[in-house]
Amino acid sequence: MTVAQPMDPRTRVGNPAIDSMGIRDRLGGAHAARTLMFRELDALVRYCGTTPQPRGAYRLAIVDANCLAKRSAKSRSLTFRHLVDLYGLEDTQLVFVSLMHFWQRDPESGPILALCAALARDGWLARLADYILNLKVGASVSRIMVEDQIERLAPERLSDATRKSLAQNINSTFTQSGHLKGRSTKYRIRAKPTPTNAAFALLISYASGARGSALFETVYTKALDCSREEAMAMAEAASRRGLMRFNRVGDVMEVAFPDIISRADLERIHEQN
Repeated sequence: MTVAQPMDPRTRVGNPAIDSMGIRDRLGGAHAARTLMFRELDALVRYCGTTPQPRGAYRLAIVDANCLAKRSAKSRSLTFRHLVDLYGLEDTQLVFVSLMHFWQRDPESGPILALCAALARDGWLARLADYILNLKVGASVSRIMVEDQIERLAPERLSDATRKSLAQNINSTFTQSGHLKGRSTKYRIRAKPTPTNAAFALLISYASGARGSALFETVYTKALDCSREEAMAMAEAASRRGLMRFNRVGDVMEVAFPDIISRADLERIHEQN
């Protein structure tokens, strides 16, 4: 079992190139107050469609049109803010654009697509994911257990109330994504990833800087909840379906996503940093 290691928050600084794609490598995020919010995201996509729009359009839908049926103006505003924290909701950000691209092609893959997008944007979720994902199938996980991991990760950083809320929300998120089940005490189960999930996980891994075999060692490909060989098989299936391009010769692996962004454009973003 992986135990969260204490970290120096001063090391988590923004990377402008990564930030421009909608990836945020900072400790923090919506999970201190909310979960994956998959139900809200799904309803928003059903209302607005899968064609990415400027953030203002999503604000109009959530706050003004109340497409998520929230009871108060404050609740609508908070929901919009948290969905932005989790997913970006911006047609200029690669994470959100590619999320909508794959969602359109395979809505049934939505829960793990949403998880991978949130992992790219929520530092707490990303740093606690190893603990959840490394639990053996059938193992129990309680709020208190996750609270202990949070305290090891960032000693004395959070109040008791915030740490409790964060732990509950982390457990709920991995329940929504299909990695846990149960209520107060949850149990680890095997998620059910798809080739679409694999394509999105590899895209974010590549955008984050992983190359070659390291593409299958990121938190995004770990969220596929399968062996390395199974993940590669799903990548090959995704390539056959036209969701991406995946080539492997021995230990040499290459990925490309020409329907979303050219490799040259992706590399240019990194070079601008």
